[in-house]
Amino acid sequence: MTASDASDSRAPGARRMIAISSGKGGVGKSTVAANMAVAMARAGLRVGVVDADVYGPSIPGMLGIARNAPPAMSAERKVIPSEAFGVKVISMAMLSDDDKPAILRGPMVTKYLQMFVQQVDWGELDVLLLDLPPGTGDIQLTLAQAFPLTGAVIVSTPQDVSLKIARRGLRMMEQVNVPILGVIENMSGFTCPSCGSVTHIFHQGGGAAVAEDIGVPFLGSVPLDPQVVDTGDSGTPLVAAAPESPAARAYESIAAALADGGTGAAGIATPFSWTLADGTGKPEPAPVQGDGPAERLVALDHDDTGLLLRWADGHEQCIAPRDLRLACRCAACRDEMSGKPILDPDTVPLDIRLTRIWSVGNYALGMAFSDGHESGIYTFKALRAMQDAELEDV
Repeated sequence: MTASDASDSRAPGARRMIAISSGKGGVGKSTVAANMAVAMARAGLRVGVVDADVYGPSIPGMLGIARNAPPAMSAERKVIPSEAFGVKVISMAMLSDDDKPAILRGPMVTKYLQMFVQQVDWGELDVLLLDLPPGTGDIQLTLAQAFPLTGAVIVSTPQDVSLKIARRGLRMMEQVNVPILGVIENMSGFTCPSCGSVTHIFHQGGGAAVAEDIGVPFLGSVPLDPQVVDTGDSGTPLVAAAPESPAARAYESIAAALADGGTGAAGIATPFSWTLADGTGKPEPAPVQGDGPAERLVALDHDDTGLLLRWADGHEQCIAPRDLRLACRCAACRDEMSGKPILDPDTVPLDIRLTRIWSVGNYALGMAFSDGHESGIYTFKALRAMQDAELEDV
């Protein structure tokens, strides 16, 4: 992502952007997302949903929105989202036939996702939910890099294999500094409609145990309910069709917890694009938290000595522009397989300068230099480690 991309990567009008994620398919993630969205709307919030599963979109069907119904355009040439149950929705399902696969390479998927967020006439939203495809691949990384996510929710079943893969999804979000808002355990026990006995088909309590082990909130358990399937297939989410059912009450409780969950990690506001020559776009500093995570950036500055960084735990450091340029890990500067530097230090001027700095999601900075180089991504972890390594050598 370039500096120009960073300046407008937030969804227009969206106060909070929450990713609904899962490590594997088949855990009911989209069903959870659809029902949470409707529950939030019923509670009075202005809610939008981006069906980010470009290859397997399902949100429109669950909300009773006609597939293959191309959305209209506003006077400002933005896509007007469909709406159902008080929720605004954009999805690939609106742009393709039911049985027509989306055969797209990564760059085209990225363009669609950016369009779904940036070029849709969302109006004023309290929450924008991003229903991600399962896994930890290109789409998840694109969203983490391109958009300032408030946080992510991980959906899993109590089954051991699902929980193990859910941990990978948790760790992936942590690596790109997306706050984990919590874990949801879906399909958590089946209550017999005749006798009332509960059978834990996929084991019990695994979601809560994973959340406790990782140190993130456990948002709740959603029980198995045949009505979830029936209402989803009919296009009427359970929270609207059977609001008094145990599963619907669980969805509403989880939605309320997320709605009241604050604004995510405290740090410099993203996105930003800062041109050093005239100072435009410089991010405002955030309050320093003496007990905050070491790799959460709260302030940026620049002077003749280099880039000045301040972290949430109060630590400050200064890194010279030439050191930053030599530390670039892009494919032009490092061997992609071995990680060994291929940039010749003799080709980097001693008086090289930083010209632009921009945010890359919540976890890194992009930088442009006076020699024209601007393809490197500097993670907060790597920046903090540069200073730590220098201090160890003193």
